[in-house]
Amino acid sequence: MQHARSVVVVGAGPAGLMAAEVIRAAGYRVQVFDAKPSACRKFLLAGIGGMNITHSEPYPQFIQRYYEKADWLDRALRRFDADALRGWVHELGIETFVGSSGRVFPRDMKAAPLLRSWLRRLREAGVEFHMKHRLLDLDQHQLEFEHEGKRRVVEADAVVLALGGGSWPKLGSDGAWQAFLARAGVEIEPLQSANCGLLCSWSPRLKEQHGGSPLKNIAFQFTPQGGQPVSREGECILSHYGMEGSLIYAFSKHLRDAINRDGRAELLIDLLPSQSEAQLLTRLQRKKPKESFAKYLKRSVGLQGVKAALLYECVEREQLQDPRHLAAAIKALPVTFDGVCPIEEAISSAGGVCETSLDPQLMLNALPGVFCAGEMLDWEAPTGGYLLTACFATGRLAGEGVCQFLQP
Repeated sequence: MQHARSVVVVGAGPAGLMAAEVIRAAGYRVQVFDAKPSACRKFLLAGIGGMNITHSEPYPQFIQRYYEKADWLDRALRRFDADALRGWVHELGIETFVGSSGRVFPRDMKAAPLLRSWLRRLREAGVEFHMKHRLLDLDQHQLEFEHEGKRRVVEADAVVLALGGGSWPKLGSDGAWQAFLARAGVEIEPLQSANCGLLCSWSPRLKEQHGGSPLKNIAFQFTPQGGQPVSREGECILSHYGMEGSLIYAFSKHLRDAINRDGRAELLIDLLPSQSEAQLLTRLQRKKPKESFAKYLKRSVGLQGVKAALLYECVEREQLQDPRHLAAAIKALPVTFDGVCPIEEAISSAGGVCETSLDPQLMLNALPGVFCAGEMLDWEAPTGGYLLTACFATGRLAGEGVCQFLQP
Protein backbone atom coordinates (compact mmCIF):
# COMPACT_ATOMS: atom_id res chain seq x y z
CA MET A 1 0.00 0.00 0.00
CA GLN A 2 1.39 3.39 -1.03
CA HIS A 3 0.98 6.12 1.62
CA ALA A 4 0.56 9.73 0.59
CA ARG A 5 3.44 10.82 2.80
CA SER A 6 6.99 10.95 1.47
CA VAL A 7 10.44 10.65 3.03
CA VAL A 8 13.77 12.03 1.86
CA VAL A 9 16.93 10.13 2.71
CA VAL A 10 20.15 12.09 2.19
CA GLY A 11 23.18 9.87 1.77
CA ALA A 12 23.31 6.70 -0.33
CA GLY A 13 25.68 4.78 1.93
CA PRO A 14 24.83 1.66 3.98
CA ALA A 15 23.01 3.62 6.73
CA GLY A 16 20.92 5.67 4.31
CA LEU A 17 20.01 2.74 2.08
CA MET A 18 19.04 0.60 5.06
CA ALA A 19 16.75 3.36 6.33
CA ALA A 20 15.26 3.69 2.84
CA GLU A 21 14.58 -0.05 2.69
CA VAL A 22 12.74 -0.08 6.03
CA ILE A 23 10.66 3.00 5.23
CA ARG A 24 9.74 1.84 1.73
CA ALA A 25 8.68 -1.55 3.11
CA ALA A 26 6.17 0.33 5.28
CA GLY A 27 4.60 1.80 2.14
CA TYR A 28 5.93 5.37 2.18
CA ARG A 29 7.39 7.09 -0.83
CA VAL A 30 11.17 7.23 -0.44
CA GLN A 31 13.58 9.46 -2.36
CA VAL A 32 17.32 8.98 -1.85
CA PHE A 33 19.61 11.92 -2.63
CA ASP A 34 23.40 11.77 -2.81
CA ALA A 35 26.12 14.20 -3.86
CA LYS A 36 28.03 11.60 -5.86
CA PRO A 37 27.13 10.03 -9.22
CA SER A 38 26.76 6.56 -7.69
CA ALA A 39 25.86 4.98 -4.36
CA CYS A 40 28.05 3.52 -1.60
CA ARG A 41 31.42 4.75 -2.85
CA LYS A 42 33.14 4.35 0.52
CA PHE A 43 31.52 0.93 0.94
CA LEU A 44 33.02 -0.17 -2.38
CA LEU A 45 36.43 1.20 -1.45
CA ALA A 46 36.35 -0.71 1.84
CA GLY A 47 35.68 -3.89 -0.13
CA ILE A 48 38.73 -3.66 -2.37
CA GLY A 49 40.91 -5.64 0.02
CA GLY A 50 38.11 -8.04 0.99
CA MET A 51 34.62 -7.03 2.10
CA ASN A 52 34.58 -7.45 5.88
CA ILE A 53 30.85 -7.14 6.52
CA THR A 54 30.67 -7.89 10.28
CA HIS A 55 32.27 -9.97 13.06
CA SER A 56 31.20 -13.30 14.54
CA GLU A 57 32.36 -12.88 18.15
CA PRO A 58 29.73 -13.24 20.94
CA TYR A 59 27.56 -10.17 21.46
CA PRO A 60 28.89 -9.26 24.96
CA GLN A 61 32.36 -8.86 23.45
CA PHE A 62 31.04 -7.41 20.20
CA ILE A 63 29.21 -4.49 21.80
CA GLN A 64 32.27 -3.49 23.83
CA ARG A 65 34.09 -2.64 20.58
CA TYR A 66 32.14 0.63 20.62
CA TYR A 67 33.98 1.84 23.72
CA GLU A 68 32.03 4.32 25.88
CA LYS A 69 29.20 4.46 23.31
CA ALA A 70 28.37 0.77 23.75
CA ASP A 71 25.31 1.39 25.94
CA TRP A 72 23.94 3.97 23.50
CA LEU A 73 24.36 1.76 20.42
CA ASP A 74 23.09 -1.35 22.19
CA ARG A 75 19.47 -0.51 21.26
CA ALA A 76 20.27 -0.44 17.54
CA LEU A 77 22.71 -3.35 17.52
CA ARG A 78 20.51 -5.73 19.52
CA ARG A 79 17.73 -5.15 16.98
CA PHE A 80 20.06 -5.81 14.05
CA ASP A 81 23.14 -7.66 15.25
CA ALA A 82 25.83 -9.55 13.33
CA ASP A 83 23.63 -12.64 12.87
CA ALA A 84 20.74 -10.54 11.57
CA LEU A 85 23.07 -8.73 9.19
CA ARG A 86 24.41 -12.03 7.84
CA GLY A 87 20.84 -13.24 7.34
CA TRP A 88 20.02 -10.04 5.46
CA VAL A 89 23.06 -10.53 3.21
CA HIS A 90 21.96 -14.10 2.51
CA GLU A 91 18.51 -12.82 1.49
CA LEU A 92 20.27 -10.80 -1.20
CA GLY A 93 21.65 -14.05 -2.61
CA ILE A 94 25.17 -13.52 -1.24
CA GLU A 95 26.78 -16.32 0.77
CA THR A 96 29.10 -15.48 3.67
CA PHE A 97 31.83 -17.23 5.63
CA VAL A 98 33.71 -16.65 8.87
CA GLY A 99 37.45 -16.14 8.51
CA SER A 100 40.11 -17.39 10.92
CA SER A 101 40.06 -14.05 12.77
CA GLY A 102 36.29 -14.25 13.32
CA ARG A 103 35.58 -11.64 10.67
CA VAL A 104 32.67 -12.27 8.32
CA PHE A 105 33.08 -11.92 4.55
CA PRO A 106 30.95 -12.47 1.43
CA ARG A 107 31.96 -15.76 -0.18
CA ASP A 108 33.65 -13.99 -3.12
CA MET A 109 35.20 -11.33 -0.80
CA LYS A 110 33.74 -8.55 -2.96
CA ALA A 111 31.43 -5.61 -2.16
CA ALA A 112 30.14 -4.91 -5.68
CA PRO A 113 27.88 -7.99 -6.14
CA LEU A 114 26.21 -7.35 -2.77
CA LEU A 115 25.64 -3.70 -3.63
CA ARG A 116 24.27 -4.47 -7.10
CA SER A 117 21.78 -6.96 -5.67
CA TRP A 118 20.71 -4.51 -2.96
CA LEU A 119 20.24 -1.54 -5.30
CA ARG A 120 18.24 -3.70 -7.70
CA ARG A 121 15.94 -4.78 -4.88
CA LEU A 122 15.50 -1.19 -3.68
CA ARG A 123 14.64 0.08 -7.16
CA GLU A 124 12.23 -2.79 -7.75
CA ALA A 125 10.55 -1.89 -4.44
CA GLY A 126 10.04 1.67 -5.68
CA VAL A 127 12.85 3.60 -3.97
CA GLU A 128 13.72 6.65 -6.12
CA PHE A 129 17.35 7.77 -6.54
CA HIS A 130 18.56 11.29 -7.25
CA MET A 131 22.33 11.39 -7.68
CA LYS A 132 24.61 14.42 -8.02
CA HIS A 133 22.52 16.33 -5.47
CA ARG A 134 24.64 18.05 -2.84
CA LEU A 135 22.77 19.12 0.30
CA LEU A 136 23.32 22.82 0.99
CA ASP A 137 20.90 23.53 3.81
CA LEU A 138 18.04 22.12 5.84
CA ASP A 139 15.08 24.04 7.28
CA GLN A 140 12.85 21.59 9.15
CA HIS A 141 11.56 19.31 6.35
CA GLN A 142 12.62 21.58 3.50
CA LEU A 143 15.93 20.67 1.92
CA GLU A 144 18.02 22.75 -0.45
CA PHE A 145 20.24 20.90 -2.93
CA GLU A 146 22.71 21.93 -5.59
CA HIS A 147 22.27 19.86 -8.76
CA GLU A 148 24.33 20.50 -11.89
CA GLY A 149 24.85 24.12 -10.94
CA LYS A 150 21.20 24.79 -10.13
CA ARG A 151 19.36 25.13 -6.83
CA ARG A 152 16.63 22.61 -6.07
CA VAL A 153 14.29 22.70 -3.06
CA VAL A 154 12.61 19.47 -1.92
CA GLU A 155 10.03 19.05 0.83
CA ALA A 156 9.21 15.87 2.72
CA ASP A 157 7.14 14.65 5.64
CA ALA A 158 10.24 13.19 7.28
CA VAL A 159 13.98 13.23 6.62
CA VAL A 160 16.84 10.82 7.29
CA LEU A 161 20.34 12.27 7.24
CA ALA A 162 23.05 9.66 6.66
CA LEU A 163 25.83 11.97 5.51
CA GLY A 164 28.85 10.17 6.91
CA GLY A 165 31.64 11.51 9.08
CA GLY A 166 34.74 13.32 7.90
CA SER A 167 37.06 10.60 6.57
CA TRP A 168 37.69 10.15 2.85
CA PRO A 169 35.90 13.40 1.88
CA LYS A 170 36.55 12.80 -1.82
CA LEU A 171 34.05 9.93 -1.56
CA GLY A 172 31.35 12.24 -0.22
CA SER A 173 31.60 12.36 3.59
CA ASP A 174 33.08 15.82 4.08
CA GLY A 175 31.31 16.82 7.31
CA ALA A 176 29.72 19.90 5.69
CA TRP A 177 26.45 19.04 7.45
CA GLN A 178 27.90 20.27 10.74
CA ALA A 179 27.25 23.92 9.81
CA PHE A 180 23.50 23.78 9.23
CA LEU A 181 22.84 21.34 12.08
CA ALA A 182 24.78 23.56 14.48
CA ARG A 183 22.65 26.53 13.40
CA ALA A 184 19.57 24.48 14.27
CA GLY A 185 20.85 23.96 17.81
CA VAL A 186 22.12 20.39 17.40
CA GLU A 187 25.01 19.52 19.72
CA ILE A 188 27.95 18.13 17.74
CA GLU A 189 31.19 16.66 18.99
CA PRO A 190 34.06 17.82 16.72
CA LEU A 191 35.06 15.27 14.11
CA GLN A 192 38.50 13.72 14.43
CA SER A 193 40.53 10.86 12.98
CA ALA A 194 39.77 7.25 13.93
CA ASN A 195 41.38 4.03 12.69
CA CYS A 196 44.29 6.10 11.50
CA GLY A 197 48.06 6.18 11.38
CA LEU A 198 50.04 7.69 14.27
CA LEU A 199 52.86 10.21 13.95
CA CYS A 200 56.32 9.62 15.41
CA SER A 201 59.58 11.54 14.92
CA TRP A 202 61.81 8.80 13.55
CA SER A 203 65.47 9.43 12.89
CA PRO A 204 66.50 10.03 9.24
CA ARG A 205 68.41 6.73 9.32
CA LEU A 206 65.38 4.67 10.37
CA LYS A 207 63.13 6.36 7.80
CA GLU A 208 65.66 5.88 5.01
CA GLN A 209 66.44 2.24 5.72
CA HIS A 210 63.13 0.91 7.01
CA GLY A 211 60.34 3.32 6.07
CA GLY A 212 57.47 1.23 4.68
CA SER A 213 58.69 -2.03 6.29
CA PRO A 214 56.13 -4.41 7.85
CA LEU A 215 56.35 -5.21 11.54
CA LYS A 216 54.98 -8.74 11.86
CA ASN A 217 54.32 -10.98 14.87
CA ILE A 218 54.42 -8.20 17.44
CA ALA A 219 52.16 -7.17 20.32
CA PHE A 220 51.09 -3.77 21.60
CA GLN A 221 50.20 -2.77 25.14
CA PHE A 222 48.73 0.53 26.26
CA THR A 223 47.18 1.60 29.56
CA PRO A 224 44.46 4.27 29.21
CA GLN A 225 44.26 6.88 31.95
CA GLY A 226 42.43 5.34 34.89
CA GLY A 227 41.83 2.10 32.97
CA GLN A 228 43.15 -1.41 32.58
CA PRO A 229 46.03 -2.30 30.22
CA VAL A 230 44.93 -3.12 26.67
CA SER A 231 47.06 -5.62 24.74
CA ARG A 232 46.82 -7.26 21.35
CA GLU A 233 49.00 -9.16 18.88
CA GLY A 234 49.13 -8.45 15.16
CA GLU A 235 51.09 -6.53 12.59
CA CYS A 236 51.50 -3.02 11.23
CA ILE A 237 53.83 -0.96 9.05
CA LEU A 238 56.64 1.30 10.14
CA SER A 239 55.99 4.27 7.86
CA HIS A 240 58.11 7.33 7.21
CA TYR A 241 55.83 9.40 9.43
CA GLY A 242 55.19 6.88 12.21
CA MET A 243 53.08 3.71 12.07
CA GLU A 244 50.03 2.55 10.15
CA GLY A 245 48.16 -0.70 9.63
CA SER A 246 45.65 -2.89 11.42
CA LEU A 247 47.36 -3.20 14.80
CA ILE A 248 48.02 0.53 15.22
CA TYR A 249 44.45 1.26 14.05
CA ALA A 250 43.16 -0.93 16.89
CA PHE A 251 44.95 1.34 19.37
CA SER A 252 44.38 4.64 17.57
CA LYS A 253 41.49 5.76 19.82
CA HIS A 254 43.47 5.21 23.01
CA LEU A 255 46.57 6.89 21.60
CA ARG A 256 44.61 9.80 20.10
CA ASP A 257 42.82 10.47 23.38
CA ALA A 258 46.16 10.51 25.24
CA ILE A 259 47.71 12.84 22.65
CA ASN A 260 44.70 15.18 22.88
CA ARG A 261 45.10 15.24 26.66
CA ASP A 262 48.88 15.19 27.16
CA GLY A 263 50.37 16.03 23.77
CA ARG A 264 51.99 12.60 23.54
CA ALA A 265 51.25 8.90 24.05
CA GLU A 266 53.60 6.05 24.86
CA LEU A 267 52.96 2.56 23.54
CA LEU A 268 54.84 -0.58 24.64
CA ILE A 269 55.78 -2.98 21.85
CA ASP A 270 56.63 -6.63 22.41
CA LEU A 271 58.94 -7.47 19.51
CA LEU A 272 58.92 -11.22 20.25
CA PRO A 273 55.58 -12.14 21.88
CA SER A 274 56.16 -15.88 21.38
CA GLN A 275 59.09 -15.81 23.84
CA SER A 276 58.99 -14.92 27.52
CA GLU A 277 61.39 -12.45 29.07
CA ALA A 278 63.03 -15.29 31.03
CA GLN A 279 63.59 -17.28 27.83
CA LEU A 280 65.10 -14.27 26.12
CA LEU A 281 67.39 -13.56 29.05
CA THR A 282 68.73 -17.13 29.02
CA ARG A 283 69.55 -16.89 25.32
CA LEU A 284 70.95 -13.37 25.49
CA GLN A 285 73.51 -14.38 28.11
CA ARG A 286 75.40 -16.46 25.53
CA LYS A 287 77.25 -13.69 23.73
CA LYS A 288 80.36 -14.80 21.89
CA PRO A 289 83.63 -12.85 22.13
CA LYS A 290 84.17 -10.32 19.34
CA GLU A 291 80.67 -11.04 17.94
CA SER A 292 78.94 -7.98 16.50
CA PHE A 293 75.80 -6.83 18.26
CA ALA A 294 73.66 -7.38 15.14
CA LYS A 295 74.88 -10.98 14.75
CA TYR A 296 74.43 -11.55 18.48
CA LEU A 297 70.77 -10.45 18.34
CA LYS A 298 70.05 -12.53 15.26
CA ARG A 299 71.77 -15.68 16.51
CA SER A 300 70.51 -15.63 20.08
CA VAL A 301 66.88 -14.55 19.73
CA GLY A 302 66.27 -14.16 15.98
CA LEU A 303 65.91 -10.39 16.11
CA GLN A 304 66.95 -8.60 12.92
CA GLY A 305 65.93 -6.14 10.23
CA VAL A 306 63.29 -3.54 11.09
CA LYS A 307 62.71 -4.99 14.58
CA ALA A 308 66.37 -4.64 15.49
CA ALA A 309 66.44 -1.14 13.97
CA LEU A 310 63.42 -0.13 16.06
CA LEU A 311 65.18 -1.42 19.16
CA TYR A 312 68.24 0.74 18.38
CA GLU A 313 65.94 3.70 17.71
CA CYS A 314 64.15 3.64 21.04
CA VAL A 315 66.75 2.46 23.57
CA GLU A 316 70.16 3.86 24.40
CA ARG A 317 72.98 1.63 23.13
CA GLU A 318 74.58 1.45 26.57
CA GLN A 319 71.44 -0.10 28.05
CA LEU A 320 71.36 -2.75 25.33
CA GLN A 321 74.71 -4.11 26.49
CA ASP A 322 73.12 -5.47 29.67
CA PRO A 323 71.19 -8.72 28.87
CA ARG A 324 68.57 -7.93 31.51
CA HIS A 325 67.86 -4.48 30.10
CA LEU A 326 67.95 -5.87 26.57
CA ALA A 327 65.43 -8.64 27.33
CA ALA A 328 63.13 -6.15 29.06
CA ALA A 329 63.37 -3.75 26.12
CA ILE A 330 62.52 -6.46 23.59
CA LYS A 331 59.40 -7.36 25.58
CA ALA A 332 58.29 -3.78 26.32
CA LEU A 333 59.86 -1.33 23.88
CA PRO A 334 58.57 2.20 24.56
CA VAL A 335 57.54 4.16 21.44
CA THR A 336 56.24 7.72 21.79
CA PHE A 337 53.68 9.21 19.38
CA ASP A 338 52.92 12.91 19.16
CA GLY A 339 50.11 13.19 16.61
CA VAL A 340 47.54 11.43 14.43
CA CYS A 341 47.16 11.41 10.67
CA PRO A 342 44.72 13.96 9.16
CA ILE A 343 41.06 12.97 9.10
CA GLU A 344 41.14 12.99 5.29
CA GLU A 345 43.51 10.00 5.46
CA ALA A 346 41.70 8.11 8.24
CA ILE A 347 39.59 5.02 7.63
CA SER A 348 36.80 6.44 9.79
CA SER A 349 36.09 9.35 12.09
CA ALA A 350 35.06 9.93 15.68
CA GLY A 351 32.70 12.67 16.84
CA GLY A 352 29.46 13.81 15.28
CA VAL A 353 25.87 14.31 16.39
CA CYS A 354 25.76 13.78 20.16
CA GLU A 355 23.49 11.30 21.91
CA THR A 356 21.97 14.17 23.90
CA SER A 357 20.66 15.71 20.66
CA LEU A 358 18.67 12.60 19.70
CA ASP A 359 15.74 10.62 20.99
CA PRO A 360 15.91 6.78 21.30
CA GLN A 361 14.82 6.42 17.65
CA LEU A 362 17.62 8.75 16.48
CA MET A 363 15.32 11.71 15.80
CA LEU A 364 16.83 15.14 16.41
CA ASN A 365 15.23 16.86 19.40
CA ALA A 366 15.72 20.24 17.75
CA LEU A 367 14.18 19.11 14.43
CA PRO A 368 11.20 16.76 14.90
CA GLY A 369 10.85 14.44 11.94
CA VAL A 370 14.57 14.64 11.06
CA PHE A 371 16.58 11.52 11.88
CA CYS A 372 20.32 10.80 11.77
CA ALA A 373 22.15 7.52 11.17
CA GLY A 374 25.53 6.05 10.41
CA GLU A 375 28.93 7.57 10.87
CA MET A 376 27.64 11.10 11.35
CA LEU A 377 26.61 10.01 14.86
CA ASP A 378 29.10 10.40 17.72
CA TRP A 379 30.57 6.90 17.99
CA GLU A 380 33.58 4.99 16.74
CA ALA A 381 34.79 1.41 16.53
CA PRO A 382 37.86 -0.48 15.32
CA THR A 383 38.02 -2.10 11.92
CA GLY A 384 36.82 -5.69 11.73
CA GLY A 385 33.22 -5.29 10.55
CA TYR A 386 32.12 -3.21 13.54
CA LEU A 387 31.90 0.04 11.58
CA LEU A 388 29.63 -1.37 8.89
CA THR A 389 27.43 -3.25 11.35
CA ALA A 390 26.68 -0.09 13.32
CA CYS A 391 25.97 1.85 10.13
CA PHE A 392 23.45 -0.77 9.01
CA ALA A 393 21.92 -1.04 12.49
CA THR A 394 21.52 2.71 13.09
CA GLY A 395 20.10 3.12 9.59
CA ARG A 396 17.52 0.48 10.37
CA LEU A 397 16.66 2.05 13.73
CA ALA A 398 16.25 5.49 12.12
CA GLY A 399 14.03 3.97 9.43
CA GLU A 400 11.82 2.38 12.08
CA GLY A 401 11.72 5.73 13.87
CA VAL A 402 10.49 7.45 10.71
CA CYS A 403 7.69 4.89 10.32
CA GLN A 404 6.58 5.48 13.91
CA PHE A 405 6.74 9.26 13.43
CA LEU A 406 4.56 9.09 10.31
CA GLN A 407 1.93 6.76 11.74
CA PRO A 408 -1.49 8.48 12.09
